[in-house]
Amino acid sequence: MKINYQAKEIYKYAYILIALIATFWFISFFEIYATIAKGIKIPEIGLTIAYKMLNDFWAGLIIGILLFPIYFLITYFNKKIGIISIQVLVVMLIIIQFSLVKYSLTTLLNLGADLLGYSYNDITTTVSSSEKMSVGYFVPYIVFIGLFFAVLKLAKKVFLEQSLIAVSIILLLLFGSMKLVFSKSLESAFQNKLSFLVTDILKYQSEKREMNSYNLDEREDYPFLKPTSETKNVLAPFFNLTEQKPNIVFVIVEGLGAEFVGNNEYGGFTPYLDSLISESLYWENFVSSSGRTFGVLPALLGSLPFGEQGFLELQKIPSHISLISLLKANGYTTSFYTGDKSSFDRKINFLEFNGIDFVIDEDKFGEDYTKTQGNAGGFSWGYPDAEIFRKTLSVLDSKVAPRLDIIMTLTNHEPFEFPSKEIYLAKVDSILNSTNRTSDLADEIKSYSNIFASLLYTDNAIKGFMNEYKKRPDFANTILIITGDHRLIPITQKDKLCRFHVPFLIYSPLLNTHKKMKSISSHFDVTPSVLALLMNNYNFIKLDQVSWISQGLDTAKQFRNIHKIPLMRYKGKINDFIYDDYLYSDGELFKIKENFGTYKVVETDLLKIISDSLKEFKMLNAYTTLKNKIFPESTNIYMNPGIEFSEEELKIISSATKGLTFDQTFQLARKTAFSKNYKKARLLCDYILNEYPNHADARTLKGRTLAWEGKYQEAEIELLNVIKRVPHYYDCYLALLDLYWWSNQDEKSIEIAKKAFENDIENSDVSFKLAKAYQRLNKSTEANKIMDSLLKINPDNVDYKTFKKTLN
Repeated sequence: MKINYQAKEIYKYAYILIALIATFWFISFFEIYATIAKGIKIPEIGLTIAYKMLNDFWAGLIIGILLFPIYFLITYFNKKIGIISIQVLVVMLIIIQFSLVKYSLTTLLNLGADLLGYSYNDITTTVSSSEKMSVGYFVPYIVFIGLFFAVLKLAKKVFLEQSLIAVSIILLLLFGSMKLVFSKSLESAFQNKLSFLVTDILKYQSEKREMNSYNLDEREDYPFLKPTSETKNVLAPFFNLTEQKPNIVFVIVEGLGAEFVGNNEYGGFTPYLDSLISESLYWENFVSSSGRTFGVLPALLGSLPFGEQGFLELQKIPSHISLISLLKANGYTTSFYTGDKSSFDRKINFLEFNGIDFVIDEDKFGEDYTKTQGNAGGFSWGYPDAEIFRKTLSVLDSKVAPRLDIIMTLTNHEPFEFPSKEIYLAKVDSILNSTNRTSDLADEIKSYSNIFASLLYTDNAIKGFMNEYKKRPDFANTILIITGDHRLIPITQKDKLCRFHVPFLIYSPLLNTHKKMKSISSHFDVTPSVLALLMNNYNFIKLDQVSWISQGLDTAKQFRNIHKIPLMRYKGKINDFIYDDYLYSDGELFKIKENFGTYKVVETDLLKIISDSLKEFKMLNAYTTLKNKIFPESTNIYMNPGIEFSEEELKIISSATKGLTFDQTFQLARKTAFSKNYKKARLLCDYILNEYPNHADARTLKGRTLAWEGKYQEAEIELLNVIKRVPHYYDCYLALLDLYWWSNQDEKSIEIAKKAFENDIENSDVSFKLAKAYQRLNKSTEANKIMDSLLKINPDNVDYKTFKKTLN
């Protein structure tokens, strides 16, 4: 009886497994249909369907094998609960599978170990940007769950227990032989999304263990450290520099791949940038360091290694130097401009470590600027590109020259929303009607019209910025550098290299010639060459050694590559490498053509050489970032490190914050402060600020606790720092007004209240506190005016009426 019982339960389990595999197939059919509906051509669609069905079958079978022990154990004690439990697990897997397919349809990529490289806040921000939440959004999930149960019911009717074994054997033989014959089915494009995610994470963890297994304790050297003189001043022949140090302006364009510029395949939608090419130094075959934005700042401004998940993700930032810190030390005013939150991707942590003077981000635009309209779910990345440039131009005169200005655009990113969108969509149609393109290419562009309209918008925003900048007297002594952070994702990538292929140009009135370069260079090469140009022509603090991972730009006109360029496609894995004129990617070798296309080659000996070279870099990457061996901390006068915690403080933090988010940690810090344990409250605030330097609530609370203890000078510094970072945050003004009241600094109260009004702070408490300061300064007229205004708005406020009487 026991044996018969177990056999019956196995049959039930097999039906669930068949239903799961069938549902995976339905989801794959949906993916193929949705891909075609977007205008993307699928070559050999029959084989694509076969490959996907093959991989879905094996993914479902492996899931079944892995879940069977759980099913067996539960049903041994309670068969009903066992069936329900497995069905719940399977439904969850179907939801995950479909979510991964939706991600892939948006990005044209499978989600893998890069998932581990993002914080919860970053993930929700990114998802909100590309997904429009509504009731209809969840309908497909319900449909596929319903299909699972429908197939389960049908399978029980169609496949009798006697025939189930025969069907299973036939399927195993069929898909087993297909697995052996069709090696192409292993390519990531055909993989089951859930299987790819798990496999990629396992590969990442395996590689991480391998890196950690290297004996790093025996080394004490700085492998990237080299004499400054080794970096050749290759840019000098192209410039006629003046006696005054030039302004350096970086424009980092979101998603700008080289394919969208000049006469390349998707060209015609950046007319202004195209016009600059003939007036600039232009590198046709230039690559970003990474496949997403997280890699651009450390590579472009510091020629830095990646660390485990990108340099910005290193919790303890290693000692290093950068163009920001070096130019600041030599008299430059350094500024960073973006339309989103500088905390995203931990940009602010990197910028502050390098001592950036000014950061303009989403919190500092003010009422005169308009954010990008939110999507259906209400999400907006921040301010569109034209507003970013307008804000930049509005503050340049307040910054002392020479300047280093770093501008990051935002618009060429999901959800591709921007002002006057209909006008730019019409321009896309006009361009398509006036140019000769193949019908397939024209159809593809039309299917992505919102993206190409976005490119036109950004190009026009750059044009507006440049036209205004040219009117400035300091334009004559300015060097502008324009590049993309990576090639935008949602349009089909022709090969594994184009994700990194970005334009790079240097434009300046100081240029004495213009030139196109076919030689390969990367973001890693920019800071070494820019710094060499400046250090060899101006009086800079002597710098004997640098720690760049590359040697500088190659200005050769002909196609060649003198660099070894590691590439991090997404956070967590360095599996792409440019060596000579070859691309090594995920264990395969591709020849790079002069037009920067690629084709697969089989060269076993060379594959081994390149693989070993990449492995060597990975070891150096792990060693230098884990052991703080990029640039000696003892001689680094340029860094601005975060707060260092003692072992005892770390124990307190670890114990207090276990299982808490940063928002929950702030609530704990607040509660702790109200309990008058100010020291611990500040410790918790510092813990938050190490991760989020612009966390206005935490920094304000820290300032308040200092004021409550009578440490007014320290409190003032902290609170003024909040205003510098988040000028439109009202609570820091209230805290400062309290501080000045308690410390009898009423003149400062007037100054800070005026600053609050200038920054559009509309808060009656600010006005009330200002009136009290005026009273104490015997300025009753001013105090009365404020109170009359407040009482008009709040005539029944007891505190206001009581204070008003004291003024008469």
